[in-house]
Amino acid sequence: MALGALLGAYLEDDSGSLRALVPLAGRSLLEYQVRCASAAGAAPVVVMVERVPQALQDAFERLRSDGYGVFPVSDVREVASRFEAGSAILLIGDGIAPPAQLLLDMAADAEPVIAVVPDDDGHQQHERIDAQSRWAGVAVVDSPMLAATAAILGDWDLQSTLLRRAVQEGAARIAVQGDLEPLLVETPGQLQTFESNLLAASRQPRDDWASRYLLSPVEELTTAQLMDSSIRPAWLLWAALLLTLAAAVTFTRGWLGAGLVCLCLSAPLDLIAARLAVLRLRPLPPAPWLRRLLWPAAGLALAALGFWEMRHNTGWGALVTAFAAAAFAEAARIESQPHARETDIWLFSRRNAIFLAIPFALAGAWTSYLIALLVYSAASFFLVQHVRRTIAELTRS
Repeated sequence: MALGALLGAYLEDDSGSLRALVPLAGRSLLEYQVRCASAAGAAPVVVMVERVPQALQDAFERLRSDGYGVFPVSDVREVASRFEAGSAILLIGDGIAPPAQLLLDMAADAEPVIAVVPDDDGHQQHERIDAQSRWAGVAVVDSPMLAATAAILGDWDLQSTLLRRAVQEGAARIAVQGDLEPLLVETPGQLQTFESNLLAASRQPRDDWASRYLLSPVEELTTAQLMDSSIRPAWLLWAALLLTLAAAVTFTRGWLGAGLVCLCLSAPLDLIAARLAVLRLRPLPPAPWLRRLLWPAAGLALAALGFWEMRHNTGWGALVTAFAAAAFAEAARIESQPHARETDIWLFSRRNAIFLAIPFALAGAWTSYLIALLVYSAASFFLVQHVRRTIAELTRS
């Protein structure tokens, strides 16, 4: 069954601004709602409006530039015509900040259902359904119900009237609480905790010791700062790739310290990009091509370092050592993929190799660093092989 979404952007907060424009994670609440609905598979996304101030128009333009099919509508009859016959409609109340998981759960069955919260002191601002429950701000209705409601609406509020009709027709109810409870936003300050929860939920697995113990503060701080910006995750991946290639170039010129600085700057960028993508409800693919290129680009930088050391210090052995380290590292990476474990953070990785260089750089012992990388990558490879053999033996037995 097709799924669409119906949102509202006409209620005002205490300052006279639209609730839909309250800032959230660097965008507006409306943009967050649209991204949540689209992540749940809803298309089109129709927004009921009475007026379109410039800030709201800007939000619509940003959404369209990101590929979201969003349509502002002020006429009720046009709202009904926007949806396919027989489709399900995800209803999100004006000023509601819903957890994305709740929308995914409700959209999965696409059957009429209403999310409810208790009728208690903590939910007095929510719309009452009966003596025991109030509307949490999210529901699923169907297009015939919307068309019938629009036909008799008159001067009534569409979302409230549609909710009443769904209650009268016996739509199922689900009680939401805890992390799945939507937030009714009336002032910008109410979103601070919600935004903090979004930031915490965007954390990705840290699969090497450098990202877990060295880069996590940088990742947290930078993600929080960039969350409010217009920077796209792909730009950060491009920056990481260009910095890695710049390191390779600087190594060939003998600017070894500058090359290491470029590599250190590149190290957290793909982690931050992944978190920004999650915050904007468009997670990166498991292996985006830009991210895949970081590994061979780092190998190129390693070869460039070995080439410089060969020509100016320790002869051909440095270049052979660099190539051997790269080969063992690639073999370990390929072999370890099906058997990821918690202890794998100590195995060879691009970020681990970058930060391992710092003490050797301070001592000016670059050839020793290449030897250390060879030992590290070889040890990682043989450890992975041992684990694979152990798993194979246990499987056979």
